[in-house]
Amino acid sequence: MADNLNTTHVKLLAFDLLSLSPNPTDPSSSSSSFCRKGKNLSRAEILGFVVTRDLKPGKFLRFTIDDGTGCIPCVLWLNQLTSSYFSKRSPSSVRSIARLASNFASQTQLGAVARVRGKITRYRDLVQLTVSDVVLEPDPNAQVLHWLDCVRLAKKCYDKVFFIL
Repeated sequence: MADNLNTTHVKLLAFDLLSLSPNPTDPSSSSSSFCRKGKNLSRAEILGFVVTRDLKPGKFLRFTIDDGTGCIPCVLWLNQLTSSYFSKRSPSSVRSIARLASNFASQTQLGAVARVRGKITRYRDLVQLTVSDVVLEPDPNAQVLHWLDCVRLAKKCYDKVFFIL
């Protein structure tokens, strides 16, 4: 399907991410699929400064990324070792996932410039990002380059209308 970007982490600016609406054609649209100009999205990549940080050890890290166009709420789950969601996976892989999440949480500090990827979800009627990975950006130009990527990709890929003949 040409209008489906569900399998890709789409680079978005905060104002685009926060304006997404649930996909009206998806029966499970409450949390799994969103629309942007007729394109289906479920994953995103954002980049900006960490401006808030609320850690609940063993449960989650809630933080906010500010990219200059808005603030994006993010949640990184840290409950892999106690959650029933992971009960069918091998203990070694669950420990590995928990270590990675703990590592991401320790890197995510106030004032850091972070590239965050994850699943677009809704919590209390607000769009948020459920984090799958965090990478700190040492390059001071990273945020400007991300903005340029977002504009270029929106123009060439995300907003492009495909016709099937």
